[in-house]
Amino acid sequence: MKEKFAYGVDLGWVSQLEQLGYKWIDENGNGVDPIRACRDMGANAVRLRIFADPKGSFWQKSEDVRCMLGLCDKRSVLETAGRVKALDMDLMLDFHYSDHFADPEIQDIPEAWKDDDDLQLEERVYSHTRETLLLFREHHIEPKWVQVGNEINFGMLWPKGHLNTAPKQLVRFLNAGYRAVKEVFPDCRVITHMAAVTNEAWCVPFLDNFFKHGGKTDIIGFSFYPYWIPMQENQCSPTGNGSGLSRALSMYESKYGKPVMIVEIGGEDDREEETYQLLCDSVEAVRSVPGGRGLGVFYWEPEATRSVLPDAYPLGAARQIDDHTLQFTKVLTAYSFETAAK
Repeated sequence: MKEKFAYGVDLGWVSQLEQLGYKWIDENGNGVDPIRACRDMGANAVRLRIFADPKGSFWQKSEDVRCMLGLCDKRSVLETAGRVKALDMDLMLDFHYSDHFADPEIQDIPEAWKDDDDLQLEERVYSHTRETLLLFREHHIEPKWVQVGNEINFGMLWPKGHLNTAPKQLVRFLNAGYRAVKEVFPDCRVITHMAAVTNEAWCVPFLDNFFKHGGKTDIIGFSFYPYWIPMQENQCSPTGNGSGLSRALSMYESKYGKPVMIVEIGGEDDREEETYQLLCDSVEAVRSVPGGRGLGVFYWEPEATRSVLPDAYPLGAARQIDDHTLQFTKVLTAYSFETAAK
């Protein structure tokens, strides 16, 4: 039986924006629940991130950059996940294994884990993952997918799990998370996630090392943000047909024998038509992976826009109407267009 394609949205900021007093309205000015609004535009899945022990809901990333984290401790995420379940949408949980955002540039060990040795860190990854998922199971919420690590091209839990200096230990950390997921939810599919899908130099070294040393995963997930990556000959244009993305995904699927997904994508919030086309093209590219092995696309934080975020992150899919009112742009309707066409 062919697997249902995931038309997804990452909504990690929703609960915090609501706490700050933000509301969403539809095109007629009526109030809407942001998760339901995404579903009504065609989304059938939601991705939520989990930090180990976040120190508040904002993070001073650097002297000049302050980021909104969202309410992303495990109990807050459980509450949002309950709303997702009530709307009959599939759920992805994304473990960052940090107290704040983890990405290709920053993979900080959680503060409470900093003095641990390698074996203790393996146990931390295992126990944090297992205890979190047991909490979800206790509340009868089962994720369809779990990410063990976020954009881990160069490893996680640095320096203990850096790809260049501790390649075998990195895989042991990841396998500890995999084991925890399967013990709690045997049918849940584990995703290994990297940034920059069309940049082979960023992805292949990690994947070669991962599988060489017995890495366990069910799906390879990628981020795709043309806005952040200088355009190269083999990359997908933000307004192009997605052929570069399709080639990259097909290569990874063939080389490593795992299904693939785009678990993060985004385009500029003030270039609505181009971002809509980017999403259309990217869905088409993922669906074109041979054998139905392209499994889905997730738009990262469509409910927000740069004007309401302290770091002015520009790749949402909403507009600000007044001080505390937001409205989705047409971008996510690419999903309903796609589902109607299939």
